[in-house]
Amino acid sequence: MTVLSLFNYWAVVVLMMIGYYCVIVRGNMIKKIIGLGIFQTSVFILFISAGKVLGGSTPILRDGVSIYSNPLPHVLILTAIVVGIATTAVGLALTVRIREAFGSIDDDDLDAAQKDDAE
Repeated sequence: MTVLSLFNYWAVVVLMMIGYYCVIVRGNMIKKIIGLGIFQTSVFILFISAGKVLGGSTPILRDGVSIYSNPLPHVLILTAIVVGIATTAVGLALTVRIREAFGSIDDDDLDAAQKDDAE
């Protein structure tokens, strides 16, 4: 196996690290939601890549075909995409409400406001 034959998996690792970096380092909630979306997309690519069988055919009974690709990972990813969009929408709605209530969506500003309220 060459490095190019594993391109999908290298792309998954790079996207996971970019998404993880955005979630951990950034203080802005919108940037964190974008990071979660990038991380989630890398997981989708990982599942779809693992679900493909080299030389496999569609799972339709035909004469002369003995190797089939499993459609289950693809179906699960379609469901995960819908759930991911809904989760992102809820996160963005919460971010809008936090902005309306506190005037900021930055973690440091919210922590400072919480400390001021506690004193």
